[in-house]
Amino acid sequence: MSLKMTRDELTVFLDREFPQVKGDFAIEEVGDMRVRVRLVVADKHLRPGGTVSGPSIFALADVAVYLATLAMIGPKAMAVTTNCSIDFMRKPTAGVDLVAECRLLKLGRTLSVGDVLIFSEGMEAPVARASLTYAIPPK
Repeated sequence: MSLKMTRDELTVFLDREFPQVKGDFAIEEVGDMRVRVRLVVADKHLRPGGTVSGPSIFALADVAVYLATLAMIGPKAMAVTTNCSIDFMRKPTAGVDLVAECRLLKLGRTLSVGDVLIFSEGMEAPVARASLTYAIPPK
């Protein structure tokens, strides 16, 4: 399969369809069955103690699989998460952006399955790992 959307096209799509998160995510790389997405960490992403909250880490993983899927199938706003499993493995560095490295493991007609490793910028070991499944709307 070849890419159906570029990094710039995905950015425009995300900003248009999800204005509530505009500026939260930066798409760094888009490739065949993979993306790299940054969560631009701000105060709204922090929990008590100054670390990035679990819901913010989940959002990064979710957006990464969504964007990897759309990069391969084209702009389908109604692709939706049907399953997610996430392991929080270590505390992210306070006040530092998180980076998700996502690869799609399977892309079918109706489902997309992705794996995501999330890193705190500057840390070698991942802070979280997630597996997500997306339902792809019919044509």
